Amino acid sequence: MSGLEGALSHDERRDRKSDVENSEDERRRTKIGSFKKKALNASTKLTHSLKKRGRRKIDCRFPSVSIEDIRDAEEERAVNAFRQELIAKDLLPVRHDEYHTMLRFLKARKFDMEKTIQMWSEMLRWRIEFGADTILEDFEFTEWSQVLRHYPQGYHGVDKEGRPVYIERLSHVEPDKLMQITTIDRYIKYHVQEFELALHQKFPACSIASKRHIGSTTTVLDAHGVGLGSYNKSVAELLTIMQKIDGNYYPEVLGTKYQSKLLEVIDSSQLPVFLGGSCTCSDVGGCLNSNKGPWNDVEIMKGISSDASTAESGSDVDYLSSPTGSRKTGCSRLAPVHEEDT
Repeated sequence: MSGLEGALSHDERRDRKSDVENSEDERRRTKIGSFKKKALNASTKLTHSLKKRGRRKIDCRFPSVSIEDIRDAEEERAVNAFRQELIAKDLLPVRHDEYHTMLRFLKARKFDMEKTIQMWSEMLRWRIEFGADTILEDFEFTEWSQVLRHYPQGYHGVDKEGRPVYIERLSHVEPDKLMQITTIDRYIKYHVQEFELALHQKFPACSIASKRHIGSTTTVLDAHGVGLGSYNKSVAELLTIMQKIDGNYYPEVLGTKYQSKLLEVIDSSQLPVFLGGSCTCSDVGGCLNSNKGPWNDVEIMKGISSDASTAESGSDVDYLSSPTGSRKTGCSRLAPVHEEDT
């Protein structure tokens, strides 16, 4: 200890320490403020440039694959304005700063900015309370194989546009047996985990396989003769909770197709026999047990897990997407490589 330090009183040392901490806090605030300013300025540039355009073809690049994404100029202006509002209100965590995520929320509230911000804010709060951000690592649905026997469901292939196909046979649910195997809370956690897997693995894998942006699922519900009255109280409550979660926190992700139209949107080889297709997946115990799709391709998954910061881009707003870290999925940056006017 120097003579000067030794001569300082306890209060003086405390005040000096406080000054250092305050200085560090100020540097952090300055850094955050600088990022916000850059983000807002870049968003403004994009807004002005979009006024001259009709539609844009966005080329989002994984390490070795170019992904086509056609964006509507009006929608892009709305997303950009929404992003500015979220940044200004400290409501845009890096992991959620993604064009199509924000667009889904805007569509869910018919592009009403105030209502969309409220919906977004509630989503962020729910994710923290529920633990959705870490559920892929934190939760294991060990009873899955037993649940499948009494609630047949699963992903099976892709439709003709490259979207993952999800099938539920609601007419084959056995409510009493299901509730003996799992609980409502555990099944809800599994349900949310499946959404997260779709967002972080299945959609990116399908995007790489089809070389176009994929951000939704074709869902086939085999619900012949089924209503909530067909189930016991516990299962009816389960379905109600799932519907609320789907609509409020994962909007615009699912699209329902009906059996009369199935072969128009899904190739026969991708559709199980029980839905009029030709697939049986006999080698793995049935189609709903297969989970077959591009997300099981080793090479594709290697591309998804690679550092997304290798994406090529010439955009003025690249740094908006991921200022402090890289995404493992989706298009990590806004990367306009080619533009089309309509």
